[in-house]
Amino acid sequence: MANDGPVEHGYPHLETVRAAVTALYKRLSYDTIQTFGTSVVPADVAFSDSDDLYLGAQRVARELVRHYRLPDARFVVSFREMTHAANVELTAGPEYFVELNDRFRTHRRDIGAALAHEVMHVYLHRLGLSFPGVRDNEILTDTATTYLGAGWLLLDAYREDSASSQKLGYLTPEEFGYVLAKRALVFGEDPSVWFTSPQAYTAYVKGMERARQDEQQPPLTAAGWAGRRRYARDRRHPVPGPRPGVPYAFTPDGGGGVVRVSFPCPTCHQRIRVPVRGRVRARCALCRTVLECDT
Repeated sequence: MANDGPVEHGYPHLETVRAAVTALYKRLSYDTIQTFGTSVVPADVAFSDSDDLYLGAQRVARELVRHYRLPDARFVVSFREMTHAANVELTAGPEYFVELNDRFRTHRRDIGAALAHEVMHVYLHRLGLSFPGVRDNEILTDTATTYLGAGWLLLDAYREDSASSQKLGYLTPEEFGYVLAKRALVFGEDPSVWFTSPQAYTAYVKGMERARQDEQQPPLTAAGWAGRRRYARDRRHPVPGPRPGVPYAFTPDGGGGVVRVSFPCPTCHQRIRVPVRGRVRARCALCRTVLECDT
């Protein structure tokens, strides 16, 4: 939690975020992810100053349990002084103890954001899905929270001006915006109408621009002129294996020609391999996205 401290911006964790989206599709399946087509709505996690602190926190936790479909999980919420925003004990359940930073006693509208992340920890724990290392595992948790419909709360908790700042989660604001945009492109949902933070809206717009770029990389037909020209040059002089800054990779035929090209799916980032023979329609086996390619 950045509390009146510097807020990191940009996309320093982008590759881990993309790996997290792929891992979600692999572990949950396309059909299960489709059941999360509706996000948590503001009314379900609203928290006013007149609400009882503990009863209100329990209510919000129950709503998030319902959203993540964890019917046999119960959360006991408490508050204490700590550096991080929150912490949850990952046990066998069904009862889980969540501690929230004392700051949320007076910043109650952000309790839903903190709980969304912690309840997701339990969800992933039950799935047996994790990344090695604390940092990457927290990025996985932020990404899963956002992609499965509750992470807009984390982005909306980001506020920054000349005198103060607040940000929850390990992703940068733009990375939260990127994952939200990925979700919006899949489900046709516009989360920007729920933002109360103008900085969150700006980060979402930037994230959407970055997400759109994924759909405009060769060999996809939506690629721009410069990308297509570079792709044609690389196809004439193929270099085996991936290269930094180039999303596609060729498989040479051994005689100087090219047999196949592989590239990441713009939806789930699973690599797709197609023959190099002009116009090709490819279907991602993982997320079922149909892609128009010019190989």
